[in-house]
Amino acid sequence: MNEEASAKAVAFVADLVRERVKRKAMTSREGEAFLGRVTASHELRGFKRADLIIEAVFEDLALKQKLLREMEAQVSETCVFASNTSSLPITKIAEASKRPGNVLGMHFFSPVHKMPLLEVIVHPKTADQATVTAVEFGKRVGKQVIVVRDGVGFYTSRILAPYMNEAAHVLAEGAAIEAIDKALMDFGYPVGPITLMDEVGIDVGAKVALIMFDAYGERMKPEQALEGVVKDGRMGRKNKKGFYTYDEKKKRVDETVYELLPGGKKRKPIDVSEVQKRIALQMVNEAMHCLGEGILRSPRDGDIGAIFGLGFPPFLGGPFRYADIRGADAILEDLKRLRDKFGARFEPAPALLAAARDRRKFRD
Repeated sequence: MNEEASAKAVAFVADLVRERVKRKAMTSREGEAFLGRVTASHELRGFKRADLIIEAVFEDLALKQKLLREMEAQVSETCVFASNTSSLPITKIAEASKRPGNVLGMHFFSPVHKMPLLEVIVHPKTADQATVTAVEFGKRVGKQVIVVRDGVGFYTSRILAPYMNEAAHVLAEGAAIEAIDKALMDFGYPVGPITLMDEVGIDVGAKVALIMFDAYGERMKPEQALEGVVKDGRMGRKNKKGFYTYDEKKKRVDETVYELLPGGKKRKPIDVSEVQKRIALQMVNEAMHCLGEGILRSPRDGDIGAIFGLGFPPFLGGPFRYADIRGADAILEDLKRLRDKFGARFEPAPALLAAARDRRKFRD
């Protein structure tokens, strides 16, 4: 946006390179050569020979469409334009393009230098050559790549939304923050869902939740109890004000957040097994919806995306392998019981119903 931001971006990359040299992941000469290939500018120029452009501006459709039009006026007719959006439909972004076949999504995960997944999103007009270019680029920079079809939330953001929302429901019912996080970490996730809210940004999560609710209806209805947390200006780690404290060496729950939630500071004990099933099965069930609707090309892609992008317990093999291990009928029974107890957001996905009926596995 300006010279200061450009300099800050290059300094950030330089810090990452220095860290890799320090860890002997690359030599100092390799680090110098790497930084020699990095340039930054606050002006839109120097893109005429680019084969691929990836934008990562704010999650605003009009802004992304404006940038797309500006870039197309400068680049070659074969240049691929990729959006790093995490929720906006690529089809909508591509409506601003004169060459929609060159437009797709490349959803990287934060922090990009650590997270191994790249989710490539194609819309109905995306050309095969553009898809191949994006996948090849992802492989060259060391990512695990999956290709999914366009839709609100694509795959990863879509299955994460009900997972996070169910954790919010449990929190609103009176569970302690650390109890929820511990339950899901004991299940096998690397971090708990409340910690993840802080990492993603509570404000960002709230915005995405509304987008999902608008697209998918009641099963994605946000937990209203978190509105007070957002209104209090709590964004999580980025402003050091969230469910946890960030001004001390040891991470701990910010007890003042309970004043903004139902039940106040008096928290209730949880049934760990039930909480684990409630939250994890929301992710599993939504993955089934994605498969049935053709968002996913295969259950394998769904498992890779959930493990490498969202931290689904690797030893369980991903949502589809997990369903195969436990049996689709067992997952179905759990969801029916939870639906009867907590409502329609646990309605089993048609793909799961079909697998249970036919006694069919998702993975060979």
